[in-house]
Amino acid sequence: MYQVVPGGAGGTITDVIPKQKHRKDTRPLVGAGVIGLVLVIAAVTAWCYYIASIRKAELLKTQLLDLNKDGYIIRNQGGSIVFRMDFRSGTLDLDSCSKEGEMLSCGRTTDRNLNFFIETVRPKDTVQCYRVRWEELVPEIPVEHAMTYTFAHWYGGAVSAIQHWPISIKGQQAPKPFVTSDIYKNRNEFGGILESYWLSSNATAIKINNSVPFHLGWNDTEKTMSFQARYNDSPFKPNPGEAPCAELSYRVCVGLDVTSIHKYMVRRYFNKPNKVPAKVMFRHPIWSTWALHKTDIDQEKVLTYAANIRKYNFNCSHLEVDDRYTRRYGEFEFDPTKFPNASAMFQKLKSDGFLTSLWIHPFVNYDSENFHTCVERGLFVREPTGRLPALVRWWNGIGGILDFTNPEARDWFSSQLRSLRSRYGVTSFKFDAGETNYLPWQFSTRTPIRDPSFFTRRYTEMAIPYNDRAELRSGYQSQNISCFFRPIDRDSVWGYELGLKSLIPTVLTISILGYQFILPDMIGGNAYLNRTDGNHVLPDRELYIRWLELIAFMPSMQFSIPPWEYDNEVVEIARKYTALHESIVAPRVLELASEVLDTGDPIIRPLWWIATGDETAYKIDSQFLIGDDLMVAPVLEPGKQERDIYLPAGRWKSYKGERFDIKEPLHLTDYPVDLDEIAYFVWV
Repeated sequence: MYQVVPGGAGGTITDVIPKQKHRKDTRPLVGAGVIGLVLVIAAVTAWCYYIASIRKAELLKTQLLDLNKDGYIIRNQGGSIVFRMDFRSGTLDLDSCSKEGEMLSCGRTTDRNLNFFIETVRPKDTVQCYRVRWEELVPEIPVEHAMTYTFAHWYGGAVSAIQHWPISIKGQQAPKPFVTSDIYKNRNEFGGILESYWLSSNATAIKINNSVPFHLGWNDTEKTMSFQARYNDSPFKPNPGEAPCAELSYRVCVGLDVTSIHKYMVRRYFNKPNKVPAKVMFRHPIWSTWALHKTDIDQEKVLTYAANIRKYNFNCSHLEVDDRYTRRYGEFEFDPTKFPNASAMFQKLKSDGFLTSLWIHPFVNYDSENFHTCVERGLFVREPTGRLPALVRWWNGIGGILDFTNPEARDWFSSQLRSLRSRYGVTSFKFDAGETNYLPWQFSTRTPIRDPSFFTRRYTEMAIPYNDRAELRSGYQSQNISCFFRPIDRDSVWGYELGLKSLIPTVLTISILGYQFILPDMIGGNAYLNRTDGNHVLPDRELYIRWLELIAFMPSMQFSIPPWEYDNEVVEIARKYTALHESIVAPRVLELASEVLDTGDPIIRPLWWIATGDETAYKIDSQFLIGDDLMVAPVLEPGKQERDIYLPAGRWKSYKGERFDIKEPLHLTDYPVDLDEIAYFVWV
């Protein structure tokens, strides 16, 4: 027997019994106890992990937004999911995430370091915004987030060759550069008027920061739009001296309804025009020589065209002499063969009460007398090394394209326009092209530009001295250029691909992007033989009439194929609708145009503007509003003299004098509309 002193010196002496061996029949109890102990430890550990995960989940929530390793969701005030974004660039390491105030930030994915944050901003009680940034620290790694679009209808982005309202996504497209392009030539690209802004029917809007090397893709199987930032295999370039580390940064805002959130975004993030163009541009039609004569224009045809405008008693805001009045592209002198006395022609036009504008473009062809001058002075966009001018191909040949980031090129171009104005009394210019697809894939400019579409912005600035009557067909961050923006040329067809049906969706899209002074191209379209319904020399007569009726309710009208090319009935219909435009439409448009300077709100509005909670209104692409109180419903189908019409709740009076005092939306089925009519309704 052992004796021990358990407390050390001075402790009590205690008898200790030697340890006995367990009997065989007690071992199962011990095993069960061990297993039980292990289970208890496992349960406690799981509970601890559960509590930790709950705490981490709570940590990664902020003001209706839930962040997880693969993305985030945003809810509205009612708790419904209105926005979902998935991370395709990597999986966040949530252990690297923290929260400070209204900012969630993370420093790692599962395999690399990065800078990521979402910051909550509450600019007003009815709007909740989130600033999002994912910044890669390793060069050449793209950043990609995928937005699920199934929660709502979406609008905005860019004009397209096949235009729908709301956006209709078909097929799959890997992210490609979101830059301006000529969609008449490249029908699968993004259009010449473009902004990285989208708006949804559930009152959610997303605006990509202008600094992002932005690429857009989509997948209609997954129902996603892909927002990607990258520099590799891209025309975007980092700033000089910066590593090509991609950053995707944007803002998502949620409001109470689609109209109010759009108003907030436009006021906050869009440029505004600083003046209203000449009022006569809204009241009287522009007459262009293009669709009637194409490049086969000469002095006699211009004077005959003008004489017929007066002969048939039409008003004219100005007469536009289109392509091709010079011998070669890039020259600024009238072709002496086609225009033997251009000065006399302009004097005659002026004496007959006509103001004139000229077609202009940014190209100087290699056979032009000005090509050598521009090469010697370094006025062209150059190849990547900057040593040689870059030759480009456009629809009228091969040459150089002026570098509008170069002050010398801007001054030279401006001096040519001033010379035309002083010599001939030219009032303004139709600025054609300007899209980035006419730049080389890789290029250099005098002032380096990160975003190729900034070239479009610089080109649109050339119109500023002439903005009372100027016309542009491309625009990027150009809403403050106070002139008319024209959607790209239309074909003389009925459909959605650059046809009559595309006009309303296109104008609504341009309006949502902040461009309100809209010239919706020429009545009847271009009349190209291979792109004209019916293979006629002229656009189909019925198509022409329906086109004319629709354009009468747009901010400005433009004729090229004149109505007297058809018959007296068409001439009378044209007189009727130019008069209606002047008396009913123009006064409303001018009133709204003055408001645009402060608000940026659309002049031409979708029906959901006044019917924000109506699912039907979100999908209507064949009706529109002028302001809040004039609703237009044109006939857009061949052979039809009736159409279905949607009337939002309210008190309406039709053009026929009928009154509709309705508390719920009303569908008018097979509403009769004769060939010489267009249905419109005024809010009483």
